Amino acid sequence: MDIVKVLAIAGSATLLFLVLELIRRGRLKERYALLWLFSSVVFLILSLSRSLLEYFSRLVGIYYPPSLLFLIAFVFLLLITLHFSAVISGVSDKNKRLAQELALLRQALDEIKTVANDRTASREGDSSIGPK
Repeated sequence: MDIVKVLAIAGSATLLFLVLELIRRGRLKERYALLWLFSSVVFLILSLSRSLLEYFSRLVGIYYPPSLLFLIAFVFLLLITLHFSAVISGVSDKNKRLAQELALLRQALDEIKTVANDRTASREGDSSIGPK
């Protein structure tokens, strides 16, 4: 067994263990868990099966089969980055909308306080003017 295969298996197994541990501790949300589990299992299968790795690398036109693992990892990380960019954009829009709604609510609350203070002041003013 060559060193590249050992490193690939160790890295894939470590990734799978890490993903399972994060899921178990509740640190990885369900919407991302399946994607990470799928990718780590694919890496582990391709790392364990040299013939399968060679088949797919020949299919793609890669001459050094372990390079296919790096290509798959790069594409996966690119897709994850794109997905997170879309999620962050959505969260940013929601955050902006919430900030605007909060500002409107604060303005309405200030107006209500002003009206309540004016009524309280006018009641106190009416009672002091009355007969003694």
